[in-house]
Amino acid sequence: MSVPDQQVLTPDDLGVPLGTRATVVELSSTFCQPCRMARVVLQRAVETTDGVRLVELDVAGSRGERLGARLAVHSTPTVLVLDAHGRIVERTAGVPRLAHVRATLDAVGEPAAS
Repeated sequence: MSVPDQQVLTPDDLGVPLGTRATVVELSSTFCQPCRMARVVLQRAVETTDGVRLVELDVAGSRGERLGARLAVHSTPTVLVLDAHGRIVERTAGVPRLAHVRATLDAVGEPAAS
């Protein structure tokens, strides 16, 4: 688990608005069994945390492929946690633990002011 040097993703990069508190991005592939497992964990974490959006991008799709290349994603699933401003605060490869995702979202802080 690592934190990239202040890389920022925008709504244009993701194709959807950022969450008001955080955005969780799963870069996955269609036939990836661990990706399906990661999705369940991420959905559970997002459902229980206000202001968090989950974005799933297939690395075979144009947007996912561009983002995967830009961020040097070499395996799926790769999970990114962005703060309210789109800064990547956490990056993990593989199926994340629910407790870790929740702790990371808690550490992100309060929702951004509108």
